[in-house]
Amino acid sequence: MGQTAAIPEPLHESGLKSRLTVPVLAYGGILMAVMQTVVVPLLPDLPALTGASPGAVSWMVTATLLAGAVLTPVLGRAGDMYGKRRVLMAALTLMTLGSVLCALSSHIGVLIAARTLSGAAAAVVPLSISILRDELPPERRGSAVALMSSTVGIGAALGLPLAALIVQYANWHTMFWVTGALGAAGVILVRWAVRESPVRQPGRFDVAGALGLAVGLVCLLLGVSQGGQWGWGSARVVGLFAGAVVVLGLWCARQLRSREPLVDLRLVARPRVGLSHVAALLAGFAFYANTLVTAQLVQAPEATGYGLGLSIVATGLCLLPGGVVMLLLSPVSARISAARGPRVTLVLGALVIAAGYVVRIADSRDLWMIITGATVVAVGTTLAYSALPTLILRAVPAEQTASASGVNVLLRTVGQAGSSAAVAAILVHHTRPVAGVPVPALHGYQLAFVMAGGVAVVAAVAAWCIPAEPSGGAEDVRRATEGGTRGARDEALEGA
Repeated sequence: MGQTAAIPEPLHESGLKSRLTVPVLAYGGILMAVMQTVVVPLLPDLPALTGASPGAVSWMVTATLLAGAVLTPVLGRAGDMYGKRRVLMAALTLMTLGSVLCALSSHIGVLIAARTLSGAAAAVVPLSISILRDELPPERRGSAVALMSSTVGIGAALGLPLAALIVQYANWHTMFWVTGALGAAGVILVRWAVRESPVRQPGRFDVAGALGLAVGLVCLLLGVSQGGQWGWGSARVVGLFAGAVVVLGLWCARQLRSREPLVDLRLVARPRVGLSHVAALLAGFAFYANTLVTAQLVQAPEATGYGLGLSIVATGLCLLPGGVVMLLLSPVSARISAARGPRVTLVLGALVIAAGYVVRIADSRDLWMIITGATVVAVGTTLAYSALPTLILRAVPAEQTASASGVNVLLRTVGQAGSSAAVAAILVHHTRPVAGVPVPALHGYQLAFVMAGGVAVVAAVAAWCIPAEPSGGAEDVRRATEGGTRGARDEALEGA
């Protein structure tokens, strides 16, 4: 694997830049989530605005999802090798360039390509968490990592009403000029306030491994995201899933043989790491159904008997309390992890998500109950999402933090894609005509809640099965990291 740079002393100085490191990185995480959601209010109008079909327009979302899934582990590995701040700035720059291109063009091909560039922003959170591990003293690290992980939900809650307001009162290109300006500010702030960590894992970048992972993930996620539209039994979807199995199988075999793999699968196979990834997949699935179903439910016409007929701006405001709660609760989550361990926090978070869906099943007609249930799910998501990176930080060597965190975020993305497909399948099969138009029945929404709540319970079980951290585990990992040999790391992590 090559020798690993010694771990630097954490950042203790009290200068302005050091105090702004955490807020600047959190700003980048919120901006990433905003970028992923701002296009949603535009989707119904984009076919008329661009002259493209609804199917082509949907690729503005699909392309961002695919690019983010592929680039998150790749950029995480690049950050471990070449410098996390450097790669973080590159990801924010690509995101900004994507916004500018969207602001300058109405051609659907350019828009899809631009949204693909914006998908690079998905790597911002794992790279930032890795920087926080390297730069902050232990007493500040837990709360900072919890806040960083919560930015995903905070940004999503802020992005929808912000975009809806801009689209309602200004030209739609204005939205992308605004996000482009915010992205450029993020690049400048990171360059100014965040120092480059000397923690590296030298070696040769696995280009073939990156290409293999890209092909396999594109086949998998494209099949999941388009299965409802193309037909789950269609030749295209079956072929994509078969291709994903073959390519990812060959990719895994090659990674296990490689001396410098893109993803260290031996590390992933350890229970503390592997089960954390499984819990991330399930938590992503459970969380995402809340956003999807809430948005559709409150916008449904009143003629359905349950819908509230809200505008997209009002819909975004319904989700806003959840974002505020995630911001306020991130330090509480960190304190729970410090006192009881991140495994307990993750179990608690998954169970709270399930409890939120119980509220949603009990009453999905009254606005205040809908907001209450959605906010409870947000509380559980805060606990779960803040615990996951802490589990990874405690289970992997410092020089592999960004790549391991990238895989964890990737699996959350895969879980969200699976949730989107499953919710869509349920709602399509439970519709009834309203004014001659088929719309989802309330029973369909409730089944989606049952499904998401059940997955949250399974996530809690997976989290409970994560082995407890061995005594002195974090210090053993640190010493093994400084030693820099695979054998030393394997020995130190044997209990993990």
